Amino acid sequence: MSPRTPEASAPALEPLAGFQEFPAAEMLARAQAHYAQQRRRRTVRDFDSRPVPREVIEQCLLAAGTAPSGANQQPWHFAVITRPELKQQIRVAAEEEERAFYSGRAPQEWLQALSPLGTDANKPFLEEAPVLIAIFAQKYGVGANGERFSHYYVPESVGIASGFLISALHHAGLATLTHTPSPMGFLTRLCGRPDNERPVILLVVGYPKAGCQVPVHGGIKKPLAQISSWL
Repeated sequence: MSPRTPEASAPALEPLAGFQEFPAAEMLARAQAHYAQQRRRRTVRDFDSRPVPREVIEQCLLAAGTAPSGANQQPWHFAVITRPELKQQIRVAAEEEERAFYSGRAPQEWLQALSPLGTDANKPFLEEAPVLIAIFAQKYGVGANGERFSHYYVPESVGIASGFLISALHHAGLATLTHTPSPMGFLTRLCGRPDNERPVILLVVGYPKAGCQVPVHGGIKKPLAQISSWL
């Protein structure tokens, strides 16, 4: 259950113990090394079926849980799916939505944008990959007595936590795919999640299959001048 916002009062404070500053040269070296590592990350669609240690996934989830969130409400839940029969049910439901998407629901402009990636309605990775993580956004919180209370900046908070999770998994040596069939209400049912949660991402996790290939288009990133400005 997410922590509730306390009644208005003077906040309890503690010393900032975890911050570490580095000399400018080391800062730059660390930033460059981090960028180089993140630059290696690629979305993968061909997964090996080898299992991933549960402890690795749990540590990455803990890293995701350190993300900032509106009023520190932490409005997210990560449902980790490894059972083959459940992955198979998820694939069936996801491909049903994907067939509707590719056969008429998606506008032509969207399909054209996807064409360099070679995607279609077939999603074998949902069964082949050892781990699926369904990421849910909690629209509101529920107290121990069943009372509802508001969550704030939910999409932003869950988006940041999801980015932390993808980065942590990549850092640990795992590949990921952000799968977003629409609608994805079937995940709420199949994962047994409550009504106050909405699925937003189905994160596919595992090792790349031997000989795995990825679309050239996915590795083309905008240069710094196009994604930033100094004012």
